[in-house]
Amino acid sequence: MIKNKKLFLTSIVLIVISMALNFPFPHENRLGNAGIMILNIPINSADGFHYTGIFILLLLLLGMVLLHRSLEKYHLRSFFAVIIIVSLLPPSLAEAYQKTLANGINAVSYIKDESQCKFVMIGEDTLQGTCELPFENYSNDEVSFTIGFYDTYLFEEDVKMLSLMNSGKPSNVKLLPNEAKVVRIEKEIDVSKIKNHVENGEAAYVSIIIKSGDKNRKL
Repeated sequence: MIKNKKLFLTSIVLIVISMALNFPFPHENRLGNAGIMILNIPINSADGFHYTGIFILLLLLLGMVLLHRSLEKYHLRSFFAVIIIVSLLPPSLAEAYQKTLANGINAVSYIKDESQCKFVMIGEDTLQGTCELPFENYSNDEVSFTIGFYDTYLFEEDVKMLSLMNSGKPSNVKLLPNEAKVVRIEKEIDVSKIKNHVENGEAAYVSIIIKSGDKNRKL
Protein backbone atom coordinates (compact mmCIF):
# COMPACT_ATOMS: atom_id res chain seq x y z
CA MET A 1 0.00 0.00 0.00
CA ILE A 2 2.81 2.44 0.91
CA LYS A 3 5.41 2.73 -1.83
CA ASN A 4 7.49 5.51 -0.28
CA LYS A 5 7.72 5.62 3.51
CA LYS A 6 9.65 8.91 3.63
CA LEU A 7 7.02 10.71 1.56
CA PHE A 8 4.27 9.12 3.65
CA LEU A 9 5.81 10.24 6.96
CA THR A 10 6.50 13.72 5.59
CA SER A 11 2.89 14.05 4.45
CA ILE A 12 1.59 13.01 7.87
CA VAL A 13 3.88 15.53 9.59
CA LEU A 14 2.70 18.37 7.32
CA ILE A 15 -0.96 17.51 7.82
CA VAL A 16 -0.53 17.34 11.61
CA ILE A 17 1.35 20.67 11.68
CA SER A 18 -1.38 22.36 9.64
CA MET A 19 -4.01 21.05 12.08
CA ALA A 20 -1.97 22.14 15.11
CA LEU A 21 -1.48 25.67 13.78
CA ASN A 22 -5.23 26.05 13.30
CA PHE A 23 -6.34 24.17 16.43
CA PRO A 24 -9.63 25.75 17.69
CA PHE A 25 -8.57 26.25 21.31
CA PRO A 26 -8.47 28.23 23.55
CA HIS A 27 -10.01 30.63 21.01
CA GLU A 28 -12.79 29.57 18.66
CA ASN A 29 -10.89 30.95 15.66
CA ARG A 30 -7.25 30.83 16.66
CA LEU A 31 -6.16 32.94 13.68
CA GLY A 32 -8.87 35.56 14.08
CA ASN A 33 -12.09 36.39 12.29
CA ALA A 34 -12.52 35.21 8.74
CA GLY A 35 -14.76 35.99 5.80
CA ILE A 36 -13.83 32.94 3.75
CA MET A 37 -12.77 29.58 5.17
CA ILE A 38 -11.56 26.41 3.48
CA LEU A 39 -11.52 23.23 5.60
CA ASN A 40 -12.01 25.44 8.69
CA ILE A 41 -8.89 27.43 7.74
CA PRO A 42 -9.44 31.22 7.39
CA ILE A 43 -7.95 32.58 4.17
CA ASN A 44 -9.71 35.92 3.93
CA SER A 45 -10.96 38.56 6.38
CA ALA A 46 -12.28 42.11 6.33
CA ASP A 47 -8.66 43.34 6.20
CA GLY A 48 -7.78 41.29 3.11
CA PHE A 49 -5.97 38.02 2.63
CA HIS A 50 -5.14 36.01 5.76
CA TYR A 51 -1.56 35.06 4.96
CA THR A 52 -1.11 32.76 7.95
CA GLY A 53 -4.26 30.89 6.97
CA ILE A 54 -3.09 30.65 3.35
CA PHE A 55 0.26 29.27 4.53
CA ILE A 56 -1.51 26.64 6.67
CA LEU A 57 -3.75 25.70 3.74
CA LEU A 58 -0.68 25.30 1.49
CA LEU A 59 0.94 23.05 4.12
CA LEU A 60 -2.17 20.91 4.18
CA LEU A 61 -2.40 20.72 0.38
CA LEU A 62 1.30 19.83 0.14
CA GLY A 63 0.77 17.10 2.74
CA MET A 64 -2.14 15.71 0.73
CA VAL A 65 -0.10 15.73 -2.50
CA LEU A 66 2.79 13.90 -0.83
CA LEU A 67 0.36 11.42 0.71
CA HIS A 68 -1.07 10.73 -2.75
CA ARG A 69 2.40 10.13 -4.17
CA SER A 70 3.46 7.90 -1.29
CA LEU A 71 0.61 5.42 -1.75
CA GLU A 72 0.28 2.67 -4.33
CA LYS A 73 -3.52 2.68 -4.16
CA TYR A 74 -6.51 4.03 -2.19
CA HIS A 75 -5.71 7.56 -3.39
CA LEU A 76 -9.32 8.76 -3.44
CA ARG A 77 -10.06 7.13 -0.07
CA SER A 78 -7.02 8.75 1.51
CA PHE A 79 -8.07 12.15 0.13
CA PHE A 80 -11.53 11.96 1.68
CA ALA A 81 -10.08 10.53 4.90
CA VAL A 82 -7.81 13.56 5.29
CA ILE A 83 -10.73 15.93 4.61
CA ILE A 84 -12.83 14.23 7.30
CA ILE A 85 -9.97 14.13 9.82
CA VAL A 86 -9.01 17.78 9.31
CA SER A 87 -12.64 18.90 9.60
CA LEU A 88 -13.78 16.78 12.55
CA LEU A 89 -10.78 15.77 14.66
CA PRO A 90 -9.59 19.19 16.00
CA PRO A 91 -13.01 20.23 17.41
CA SER A 92 -13.44 16.74 18.92
CA LEU A 93 -10.01 16.90 20.58
CA ALA A 94 -10.71 20.38 21.93
CA GLU A 95 -14.01 19.22 23.41
CA ALA A 96 -12.39 16.12 24.92
CA TYR A 97 -9.70 18.27 26.54
CA GLN A 98 -12.31 20.60 28.03
CA LYS A 99 -14.27 17.73 29.52
CA THR A 100 -11.29 15.93 31.06
CA LEU A 101 -8.15 18.00 31.74
CA ALA A 102 -9.05 21.69 31.44
CA ASN A 103 -9.64 24.01 34.40
CA GLY A 104 -10.70 27.61 34.93
CA ILE A 105 -12.18 29.34 31.89
CA ASN A 106 -10.57 26.70 29.66
CA ALA A 107 -13.17 24.27 31.02
CA VAL A 108 -16.05 26.58 30.03
CA SER A 109 -17.98 25.71 26.89
CA TYR A 110 -19.94 28.43 25.10
CA ILE A 111 -22.83 27.20 22.96
CA LYS A 112 -22.56 29.95 20.37
CA ASP A 113 -25.24 28.68 17.99
CA GLU A 114 -27.85 29.04 20.76
CA SER A 115 -26.86 32.60 21.75
CA GLN A 116 -28.83 35.71 20.82
CA CYS A 117 -29.03 39.44 21.48
CA LYS A 118 -31.92 41.86 20.92
CA PHE A 119 -31.75 45.64 20.67
CA VAL A 120 -34.53 48.22 20.79
CA MET A 121 -34.62 51.99 21.30
CA ILE A 122 -36.53 52.88 24.46
CA GLY A 123 -35.85 56.61 24.27
CA GLU A 124 -34.40 59.21 21.95
CA ASP A 125 -30.82 58.44 23.06
CA THR A 126 -31.23 55.17 24.96
CA LEU A 127 -30.82 51.72 23.49
CA GLN A 128 -31.80 48.62 25.45
CA GLY A 129 -29.76 45.51 24.77
CA THR A 130 -30.65 42.04 26.02
CA CYS A 131 -28.41 39.02 25.46
CA GLU A 132 -28.87 35.36 26.35
CA LEU A 133 -25.66 33.34 26.36
CA PRO A 134 -25.54 29.58 27.13
CA PHE A 135 -22.52 28.25 29.03
CA GLU A 136 -21.46 24.96 30.56
CA ASN A 137 -18.71 24.42 33.12
CA TYR A 138 -17.12 20.99 32.63
CA SER A 139 -14.82 21.24 35.65
CA ASN A 140 -15.44 20.24 39.25
CA ASP A 141 -14.58 23.76 40.45
CA GLU A 142 -16.46 27.03 40.47
CA VAL A 143 -15.45 29.34 37.61
CA SER A 144 -15.86 33.13 37.50
CA PHE A 145 -15.21 35.39 34.54
CA THR A 146 -16.25 38.60 32.82
CA ILE A 147 -17.84 38.83 29.38
CA GLY A 148 -16.90 41.29 26.65
CA PHE A 149 -18.63 41.61 23.27
CA TYR A 150 -17.18 42.36 19.86
CA ASP A 151 -18.52 42.97 16.37
CA THR A 152 -17.33 40.81 13.50
CA TYR A 153 -16.90 43.31 10.71
CA LEU A 154 -17.03 42.02 7.15
CA PHE A 155 -18.02 45.31 5.53
CA GLU A 156 -17.10 48.88 6.40
CA GLU A 157 -20.74 50.02 6.40
CA ASP A 158 -21.70 47.65 9.22
CA VAL A 159 -23.09 49.48 12.25
CA LYS A 160 -22.05 48.89 15.84
CA MET A 161 -24.19 46.31 17.56
CA LEU A 162 -22.70 43.71 19.90
CA SER A 163 -19.81 45.94 21.05
CA LEU A 164 -22.39 48.37 22.49
CA MET A 165 -23.00 45.81 25.24
CA ASN A 166 -19.55 46.68 26.65
CA SER A 167 -20.82 50.00 27.98
CA GLY A 168 -21.11 50.47 31.71
CA LYS A 169 -19.92 47.93 34.25
CA PRO A 170 -18.37 44.62 33.09
CA SER A 171 -20.71 41.65 32.90
CA ASN A 172 -19.66 39.15 35.57
CA VAL A 173 -20.57 35.46 35.45
CA LYS A 174 -20.17 32.69 38.00
CA LEU A 175 -20.63 29.03 37.09
CA LEU A 176 -20.89 26.36 39.76
CA PRO A 177 -19.08 23.01 39.31
CA ASN A 178 -20.52 21.14 36.29
CA GLU A 179 -23.23 23.77 35.91
CA ALA A 180 -24.95 24.59 32.62
CA LYS A 181 -27.03 27.74 32.40
CA VAL A 182 -28.14 30.57 30.15
CA VAL A 183 -26.69 33.90 31.26
CA ARG A 184 -29.00 36.86 30.64
CA ILE A 185 -27.40 40.29 30.32
CA GLU A 186 -29.48 43.48 30.09
CA LYS A 187 -28.13 46.99 29.58
CA GLU A 188 -29.49 50.45 28.86
CA ILE A 189 -26.97 52.15 26.60
CA ASP A 190 -26.54 55.88 26.03
CA VAL A 191 -26.02 56.24 22.27
CA SER A 192 -26.22 60.04 22.10
CA LYS A 193 -22.53 60.29 21.17
CA ILE A 194 -22.37 57.21 18.95
CA LYS A 195 -22.85 58.05 15.28
CA ASN A 196 -23.23 54.61 13.74
CA HIS A 197 -25.22 52.21 15.90
CA VAL A 198 -28.09 49.77 15.62
CA GLU A 199 -31.52 51.09 16.58
CA ASN A 200 -33.60 47.93 16.44
CA GLY A 201 -32.34 44.47 15.62
CA GLU A 202 -31.34 40.98 16.63
CA ALA A 203 -28.08 39.05 16.48
CA ALA A 204 -27.35 35.34 16.67
CA TYR A 205 -24.01 33.53 17.02
CA VAL A 206 -22.93 36.26 19.43
CA SER A 207 -19.17 36.88 19.45
CA ILE A 208 -17.73 37.28 22.96
CA ILE A 209 -14.49 37.31 24.93
CA ILE A 210 -14.41 35.75 28.40
CA LYS A 211 -11.69 36.86 30.82
CA SER A 212 -10.42 35.67 34.18
CA GLY A 213 -7.25 37.23 35.56
CA ASP A 214 -4.64 37.32 32.80
CA LYS A 215 -6.40 34.63 30.75
CA ASN A 216 -8.90 35.28 27.98
CA ARG A 217 -10.70 33.30 25.30
CA LYS A 218 -12.21 34.71 22.12
CA LEU A 219 -15.37 32.75 21.33
